[in-house]
Amino acid sequence: MTVSIVHLPPEVRAPFEVYVNGVRQTAGDDYEVRGRTLRFERALVQEGKLGFWRWAIGSIGIGTYRPDHSVDVRYETPDGRPMVAERLPVELVQ
Repeated sequence: MTVSIVHLPPEVRAPFEVYVNGVRQTAGDDYEVRGRTLRFERALVQEGKLGFWRWAIGSIGIGTYRPDHSVDVRYETPDGRPMVAERLPVELVQ
């Protein structure tokens, strides 16, 4: 089974909300909080940099699609300002 780990940035403090591809996730059902990490019991894949050929093909209007999950965390600063940590890196663990 593949597990996905997302490390929370140092400025993120509870309470916070977690979104995958814009869909709100529920703690306990969709992920677990373990210290400063989020643990998903599924593979969340992020596409890396586009190579030259994929970029060139896309530039002429031919799409190439691969799975690409975006993990975002919404939180508030101590003074109450809403913030979003966007597109956090995902680590896959077997």
